[in-house]
Amino acid sequence: MKYFALLIALFLISFNQKTEKLTGRYNYLIEDDNSYIQKDKITFKDSVFVFDNKYMPKGKISYGNVILLDNLINTDLILSIRKDQIKKDTIQFYIHNKNGGGNYLDISEGRGKLIKIK
Repeated sequence: MKYFALLIALFLISFNQKTEKLTGRYNYLIEDDNSYIQKDKITFKDSVFVFDNKYMPKGKISYGNVILLDNLINTDLILSIRKDQIKKDTIQFYIHNKNGGGNYLDISEGRGKLIKIK
């Protein structure tokens, strides 16, 4: 009987857990002089993302306390997104330079938004 109760408890725990991942299609906007300029469209699937520009390689998404988007146009740059942002239709992100020295995620070189396309 205790194994049956344990099995039900494990099932309920796994059923209630949601994996929060970026999915869908977004407009990719960069802030420039207090205004946002649309650069491209971006599609997220599981742990990769692809820009609509066909000549760009697929990028990688790392999930953790902060979501990181790596392998952008400029491979020295990385985008960070706070985990609480991915539930929203407009996602704020920050741009970091890997060659910035030290812990580059502490220093933001720019920011932008991802706006969900419905």
